Order: sequence, then structure tokens, then C-alpha cells
Amino acid sequence: MQKIQMNFVEHLEELRKRLIITVLAFLISFMISFIFVQDIYQFLVKDLDGKLALLGPGDILWVYMVLAGISGIAITIPVLAYQTWRFVSPALTKNEQRVSLAFIPGLFLLFLTGISFGYFVLFPIVFSFLQSLAGDQFQAFFTVDRYFKFMINLTLPFGFLFEMPAVVMFLTKLGIINPIRLMKARKLSYFVLIVVSVLITPPDLISDILVILPLLLLYEISISLSKFVYKKNISASSMAA
Repeated sequence: MQKIQMNFVEHLEELRKRLIITVLAFLISFMISFIFVQDIYQFLVKDLDGKLALLGPGDILWVYMVLAGISGIAITIPVLAYQTWRFVSPALTKNEQRVSLAFIPGLFLLFLTGISFGYFVLFPIVFSFLQSLAGDQFQAFFTVDRYFKFMINLTLPFGFLFEMPAVVMFLTKLGIINPIRLMKARKLSYFVLIVVSVLITPPDLISDILVILPLLLLYEISISLSKFVYKKNISASSMAA
């Protein structure tokens, strides 16, 4: 009983250590990002005609904090993934350790790809469409907080959603899921992805469609990658036998 308690305490200490390292990495990334936050801001508003309006003295600070925070999260993702790997690796086999470690760079790259897709592809299309609805009937007046809330709602979720293929490949490699289960769960997964799409987009049909289609495509890509990894697992098992 005492040995079990010691092991539990050791696990808690190890978890605490990994969390502290991750939090410190985020704080350092946040501070570095905040130093360059004005450059980040200028890059994000360079295509706007005119300047964004401030309705309160705290608006621009809120925007700077959010931009530095998102940049800090992006930089911290590899650290978080590695610290998670260090925490769970003692319970994994040597092969599982090697495989899981190899997925860390992919998670980071897919997060950046998702953010880039949201910002460079989806956001301009939706923003232009909504502006065209106003036409000449209204005077466009954008405040800094609403503009960036709108942008973040369309871009940040894709950073996490684009990691779906890597997560699926990883779980398939470990034998936790397989393509058969994914295909059986296709209808439910489609429904969940559609709900997520509706929640993260503005309330118009075009925006919903522009988000739903890439997510459904990501799910199908995930199934294909799962099939590939699953076949390799079966081949490796056959050769080992």
C-alpha cells in the first residue's frame, strides 16, 4: 500500500514538473511575442482600408494580449507535446516511444497550417462576402475588438482542427483506433463537425459551408491515413510472426 502511495506521489511530482516547464515556456513565448506584438498587429491589418476604431482605452491592450497569447500558444505547442511525451513515455514500449516522439513536429506544423488556412483562405472570403452584403447602403465602421474577435473565431479553431490527421495516425499506430471504427462513426463525426462549424462561424450559410467542407475533407483524409498506418501495422505484425 505504501509503495502504491509513493508511486502515486511520484507521478504527481512528475506531472507538476512537466506542467511547470510548459507554463514557463508559454510565459517566455508570450513575453517575446508581446515585444513584437505591434509588428504582428500591423501585419494582420495591412490589407484594411483605413484604421480600426477604438471604443475604449483598454481595447488595444486586449487585442495585443490576445495576439501575444495566440503566438505564445503556437510556440508552446511543441513544448507541451514533448512534456506530455516525457510524462507518458515510461508506460510505453520502445517502439511506441519512438513513434509518438516523431509526431511532435507534425502537430506543430499542422497547427500552423490550420491557422494559415483560416487567415489566408477562409477569413478573406468570409470578410469580403459580409462586406458585399452591406454594399453602399451602410457605412463600414470596424472596431478593433470586434474585428479581431471575428478573425480569431475564424482562424484559431482551425489550428487545432487541422491536427486531426496527425492525432488519428498516432492513435492508429498505437492500436487505439482503426479505420473501420472511423468509417462506422462517419455519420456521427460529420454531425459533430457540422455543429462545430456552425458554432465557430458567423451566422450565414456561405461561411458555414466554407468551414464545413474543409473539416469533412480533413476527416476523410484522416480515414485514408488511418488505413495506411493500419495496413503497415498488420504487415509489421505478420513479418514479426
